Amino acid sequence: MGQEILPPSGGDDNILPVDLKAALEERYLAYALSTIMHRALPDVRDGLKPVHRRIIHAMSEMGIRSNSSFKKCARIVGDVIGKFHPHGDQSVYDALVRLAQDFSQRYPVVDGQGNFGNIDGDSAAAYRYTEARMTEVASLLLEGIDQDAVDFRPTYNEEDEEPVVLPGAFPNLLANGSSGIAVGMATSIPSHNAHELCDAALHLIRHPDATVETLVESFIPGPDFPTGGLIIDSRESIIEAYKTGRGGFRTRAKWQIEDLGRGGYQIIVTEIPFQVQKSRLIEKIAELLLARKLPLLEDIRDESAEDVRVVLVPKSRTVDPTILMESMFKLTELESRFPLNMNVLSMGRIPKVMALNEVLKEWLDHLREVLQRRSRFRLAAIDKRLEILGGLLIAYLNIDEVIRIIREEDEPKPVMVARWALTDNQVEAILNMRLRSLRKLEEFEIRTEFDNLSREKADIEALLASDDKQWQTVAWEIGEVKKKFAKATELGRRRTQFAEAPDADEEAIQQAMIEKEPITVVVSEKGWIRALKGHISDTTTLTFKEGDALKVAFPAQTTDKILIVTTGGKAYTLGGDKLPGGRGHGEPLRIIVDMENDQDVLTAFAHDPTRKMLIVSTAGNGFVVPEAELAANTRKGKQIMNVSMPDEAKLIVTVQGDHVAAVGENRKMLVFPLVQIPEMSRGKGVRLQRYKDGGISDVRCFSIADGLTWEDSAGRTFTKSKDELAEWMGDRAGAGRTVPKGFPRSGKFSG
Repeated sequence: MGQEILPPSGGDDNILPVDLKAALEERYLAYALSTIMHRALPDVRDGLKPVHRRIIHAMSEMGIRSNSSFKKCARIVGDVIGKFHPHGDQSVYDALVRLAQDFSQRYPVVDGQGNFGNIDGDSAAAYRYTEARMTEVASLLLEGIDQDAVDFRPTYNEEDEEPVVLPGAFPNLLANGSSGIAVGMATSIPSHNAHELCDAALHLIRHPDATVETLVESFIPGPDFPTGGLIIDSRESIIEAYKTGRGGFRTRAKWQIEDLGRGGYQIIVTEIPFQVQKSRLIEKIAELLLARKLPLLEDIRDESAEDVRVVLVPKSRTVDPTILMESMFKLTELESRFPLNMNVLSMGRIPKVMALNEVLKEWLDHLREVLQRRSRFRLAAIDKRLEILGGLLIAYLNIDEVIRIIREEDEPKPVMVARWALTDNQVEAILNMRLRSLRKLEEFEIRTEFDNLSREKADIEALLASDDKQWQTVAWEIGEVKKKFAKATELGRRRTQFAEAPDADEEAIQQAMIEKEPITVVVSEKGWIRALKGHISDTTTLTFKEGDALKVAFPAQTTDKILIVTTGGKAYTLGGDKLPGGRGHGEPLRIIVDMENDQDVLTAFAHDPTRKMLIVSTAGNGFVVPEAELAANTRKGKQIMNVSMPDEAKLIVTVQGDHVAAVGENRKMLVFPLVQIPEMSRGKGVRLQRYKDGGISDVRCFSIADGLTWEDSAGRTFTKSKDELAEWMGDRAGAGRTVPKGFPRSGKFSG
């Protein structure tokens, strides 16, 4: 029971204490490096990640070329995971499927037969149902792999060998793009047009110092996505992205107007941005429709078959299609941004973010190295064949002696070696020669082959000795690739176009996103705000909290901006659609905007940017401010009138006519021309009327030709004509004279 149980080795000799921090660092670094090098980042030379490279190599080993018959994907996946890629079968199949999708890959590497998914986001059929073979692109990537073009390394179980990188005669990294997330770094490369890439590469061969600006201006204007669309970025931002290897491209759906006759129309979306699932996009738009966020849109229908055809039905024929589409671009994935992060494995080892010209140069250097290696391989094969042909020629020249030695000698091999100084390979070739080959014609053919191979050997040696000849050959090979993917072909034509985003009115677009409905805005004395549905003329039925009452109520639309001006001289802006509903007493404004506690609401009204307002403080200072200057976009609001306690903003009235009438608390009135008040966007203002004590009571703008009108408490209207106002007329900042007879006791122009 109490006996201590020791480890089998006796004692704790085989237990090693390890520092947890060091162990974690070491293991996590190993994992991070594995993810970066062997999973997530593509090689700049062939543009492939290991899983894709292994799929292509496995198909090549199985003989599933572009001109052979299709084979079940299950066989391909089985070979890949059994020999080269010890990971899950589903992950390998997903990678294979993606290589076959023409809406994912600009130039598909796999030719799929069966259900390989679609642009709606539906997944492919299981691998037991689908079949695949290579495309011509994959054949180009493999070109020369059997001619020692690239290094091979042992597979994970060291039973087979796999290529470290593919020869890559096709500019795959930029043509098909790539994306992946490693540890601490990610990559995101859009697809490009192969014809344009080949043109740019040829230019780089001739001018190795060519700048990114030159390449973009003359050859590669931007990405070319499989699903088309429009790129609306400026040329400057595209160049900047390619220069730094980081940036992004704003892509919009392509749309057109379909005329339905009698002024009616509908919008047809024919191309959607890359990597946007069509079904998800339509669901999102339908949700926004139900939530009444797209008031200009009546309905959306998906009429797609092989091609994309999404129909947008406007609310009415008067809806501006540009504004409708701009509001759609703002709220939905009809506009999306594809990020650029050209993070690739340079030289197959070093992860780094590269510029466009650097990526192309490294691909060109790889092509040149492949050319050199293939040439050396061919040279070795020629030397071997020339050696054998030389031996055969000696045999033909001495055929009778050769036959005699073979017939009479027990060991003909050493005798022949001694007689004609032949090599082991040459003697073997002679001994293996068939009797049929002894005809005279054969000797002539061997001489011809010997001469041809000697010439080819001289050409290859000249090629390997000259940089210029190597680059000429690389340029010729790129020219051949360019012909296969020329823009005149259906596969090679540019799909993504470039356009400027139309200069639509921002205000109109904002309005287009809000359902237009009538509301009545109610603000209480204590600063509570709410919006009741409809226009309510009778405000006596409104209820308020205990001790609170109506401050102001006015009709508006949900699309209006509501301006609130406080006694501290600040203006705040709220959207009519964002106001709390009419149930209950609303919400306190101090919660909605950052209002100081010692300030109260002066007034509120619906914003009309064409108007001007006269704002006046208690002390009688004032100035004219355009109403557009009052609109503020933040919770903090906008300081309009500079006042400090005890002075505060007291009146804000609409500017109209050409004269101003000011009445003080001392019941003196002054009338002066409006032009004497300056127009400012912010300030303290100028004195409108001078007082010994007290401040201003009311102010009114009017046309002198129509006279000054006011209403008394009984509702009677009084009007003083220009002549009758003569004794109150003066200049701004005068004291004025006692108000005329019949002026309301309240000191206000409206009773």
